[in-house]
Amino acid sequence: MTIDEIQQEIIDDFAGFEDWMDKYSLLIELGNEMAPIDVQYKVDENLIRGCQSRVWLHQEYIDGKISFVAESDALIVKGLVALLLKIYSGRTPQEILTSEPRFIDEIGLRQHLSPTRSNGLLAMVKQMKLYALAYEKISTKNN
Repeated sequence: MTIDEIQQEIIDDFAGFEDWMDKYSLLIELGNEMAPIDVQYKVDENLIRGCQSRVWLHQEYIDGKISFVAESDALIVKGLVALLLKIYSGRTPQEILTSEPRFIDEIGLRQHLSPTRSNGLLAMVKQMKLYALAYEKISTKNN
């Protein structure tokens, strides 16, 4: 599936709920379904700056694709992390850099998250894109 197709699937999943309490419940459920991050990656250098809760993001670049693993200590944020991993993990740097997380506005997250959670979500996206930019530079330099 493409990034756009995955985002549309997320948008469709959230469209099935009218009430924001149900949407928050879905976010919590998505977060609870995530495998926990390996303790070796729960280090300060993997913490996302700009998040009120603690979010650890680790990446590996293998065969031209970036794989992300992440975790948060906050339930709703953990669900947001799960959505971002679903969209961006296993993608090429170019795919990550050219795709905007349109699902954020389309499911109404920007309006229904507290300012600190919204800032944290954007900080996570920014960090993923920074990794993609770094790996893109490395790969073009090596070619």
